[in-house]
Amino acid sequence: MDERETRLQQRRARRRKNELIMKCIICLLVLIVVFLTVVLIKDAAIPGFERYRANKKKQVQQLVKNETGDAGTLGQNPAEGTDGQQGAQGAASVSGTAGSTGVEGLIAQADQMAAQYDYTGAIEYLKSSSLYTGSQEMQNAAAGYEATRQTCTAYPVDQITHVFFHTMIKDTAKAFDGDAKEGGYNQVMTTMSEFEGIIRSMYEKGYVMVSLHDMCKVNEDGTVSRGEILLPPGKTPFVLSQDDVSYYHYMDGDGFAQKLIVDENGDVKNTYVEADGSISVGDYDMVPWIDTFVKEHPDFSYHGHKGIIALTGYEGVLGYRTDEVYRTKEPGRVTEYQQKFFDAHPDFDEAAWQNEVDQATAVANAMKASGWEFASHTWGHIAPQVKGFDGTQQDTQRWLDNVATVVGNTDVIIFAFGADIGDWQPYTSENAFFSYMKSKGFNIFCNVDSSKCWVQFGNDYMRQGRRNLDGYRMYYNPDMVSDLFDVNAVWDSSRPTPVPQM
Repeated sequence: MDERETRLQQRRARRRKNELIMKCIICLLVLIVVFLTVVLIKDAAIPGFERYRANKKKQVQQLVKNETGDAGTLGQNPAEGTDGQQGAQGAASVSGTAGSTGVEGLIAQADQMAAQYDYTGAIEYLKSSSLYTGSQEMQNAAAGYEATRQTCTAYPVDQITHVFFHTMIKDTAKAFDGDAKEGGYNQVMTTMSEFEGIIRSMYEKGYVMVSLHDMCKVNEDGTVSRGEILLPPGKTPFVLSQDDVSYYHYMDGDGFAQKLIVDENGDVKNTYVEADGSISVGDYDMVPWIDTFVKEHPDFSYHGHKGIIALTGYEGVLGYRTDEVYRTKEPGRVTEYQQKFFDAHPDFDEAAWQNEVDQATAVANAMKASGWEFASHTWGHIAPQVKGFDGTQQDTQRWLDNVATVVGNTDVIIFAFGADIGDWQPYTSENAFFSYMKSKGFNIFCNVDSSKCWVQFGNDYMRQGRRNLDGYRMYYNPDMVSDLFDVNAVWDSSRPTPVPQM
């Protein structure tokens, strides 16, 4: 009996041992499958990043050459629609390798498209080549893009957040120097170090820049329908905008950039006037910094799209004195700041004004070619309902005459002060401001709203609220931006506290 019991116990022990071995083998196989799946998705989702970075500068130089036809000015973006906005496919193709027809060049171009979530475009691009049927490498790349595309889902467009900034402070010692302007800067401006921290945090959290025109589609009959944004798991779309990129006269000497330029490499950069009067060139504001960041992290941009720049016009655009007043010097319209400018530049004549217009146009074209868009911020930074209907009509026409002629037409208005033309209820044709602006080609209307997201679709418009990420919001409402970043981690210690109340 004891011997039989011993043999039974031995058989049970062997059986348990075998079962344990089988479970271990099964677990190991599962881990291997999971690992291979992760590798496959990773390689398919962001393929060719190193090739992207290595080739980018050459590609942009080629783009500028193609756009301009010479080294002087940039021509119209061929992917641009009649409304002056960058098309999705056009923005993605900006990174393209003109003339790269070999397998390696074709895959590098497709890699860039796939890195920015245009998997369908990348597949179609490869398949359109006569080399595709004979290239296993191209077929493998297309299969990888398709595998990742299958993981994508449509993000609800009414749950997309929109964040905005004003011109960034480069030198806090000059901005926060105790003068009468310090309080305003402290309330509504963001320092470059804070901005960099915010964007890096959002990138690490999986946020991806999309266009307002990704969120909606404007149809030929003037109606507006919802768009579709397809992203893989872990990615969250958001809209980025910046107000007042005019580099106003009152900001001179206060630690802000001077203007935007196109450098010798075809990149958009800032100039900055140093204390000794010398001019530095670099990433001193949102546009060039984001451009550089996207070169290093192309997956931060959906189909090549970046932000939207909301421009006034009364002191020109992008740091150039392009408004008609600088040409006409019309009595009664020249402001105190403009008169100081004329006194400091007595030779500023119509030829000088035209040169400013030409340079600003070149910068705007370069920006649109790299994925930026423009919006009206009203010509005179007005609140329409305060200005009145007649005043709003005059202001809108001035924007069309003085700003759209430089940066191109737009169908987006981002209200100054966040002052909408109606309350939260839908626009109707009975709203005279809406009917007028719709007749002038505006389809997308953005106000300021502290909510995480506020989107409203009407039959013929889209509205979206924007969240200000500035000194006031960070100081008084850090919890309202915690989904984006940790205020304590990005706060610039040189910012005076308390931030003044509004």
